[in-house]
Amino acid sequence: MYTVKVNGQQEFKTELTSEKNNTILGSINAKEFEANVIKVREGVYHLIKDNASYNLEVVKHIPEEKKLVVKINNTTYTLDIKDKYDDLLHSLGLDSLASKKVNDVKAPMPGMVLNILVTEGQEVKKGDPLIVLEAMKMENILKSPSDGTVKKIACTKGFAVEKNQLLIQF
Repeated sequence: MYTVKVNGQQEFKTELTSEKNNTILGSINAKEFEANVIKVREGVYHLIKDNASYNLEVVKHIPEEKKLVVKINNTTYTLDIKDKYDDLLHSLGLDSLASKKVNDVKAPMPGMVLNILVTEGQEVKKGDPLIVLEAMKMENILKSPSDGTVKKIACTKGFAVEKNQLLIQF
């Protein structure tokens, strides 16, 4: 049993009961379904359900967050997936312990700090831009891995940094 939240809003209880010869049987919110799925190429599928045809592409898979970004007939959806163990942790009040606490942001590659977008003491949310790092003639925006407060900025605008060098501490 999986709980799938679409775009942070609608929630569906899903269960897959069998998968055989490109046919998937299961239920969505206790309503049985049958779908035919054909893999076109890696990450791209053709799906037929209830005599309707869908093109499905997996745009991004973030396993540590149990998140999928998919494009279905050129409309993008973000899927947050929880299994029975996530539900159990939530019911026991232990779900906050399962998330990894990140205390610092390190340079993923050598490069030059073009811009620092935060200040010490600033509150940031997960995904907020922190630093613009130029590497191999490309600008890379490093984003916050979690919610928190910027404790220390350990780099300077215009200076080079090495891979794994501490940039920001939370």
